[in-house]
Amino acid sequence: MPYEHFRRDRGQVAIEYLGFIPILILVAMAAVQIGLIAYTAQQAGTAARAGARSASLDGPFAQDCQAAVSGWLADGTACASAGLGDEVEVTATVDIPSIVPGWDFGDATKSATMPLDH
Repeated sequence: MPYEHFRRDRGQVAIEYLGFIPILILVAMAAVQIGLIAYTAQQAGTAARAGARSASLDGPFAQDCQAAVSGWLADGTACASAGLGDEVEVTATVDIPSIVPGWDFGDATKSATMPLDH
């Protein structure tokens, strides 16, 4: 008799684990999304610095700015430049990708300033 009772409990534990799986998937997706947001912000900073370096040397800052971003983020990248006298500021805006369709996390925007190289 005790053996039959043990077998029934084992099946119930399996069902409880199945009920917990959606929560684990949701937590994993949130962790991946947070990682994507951080990675995109880092890429925006890299693009802004590369663009500012190029603009300070009168180079093609927009091309250099986009080239500094990972290929799969480059399509959602925009770069703008502003002259500040003896300095140039480049602002890079990168669209944050979403792993959940329909959710928009906006853009990551970073700026970098470099002195003009005369």
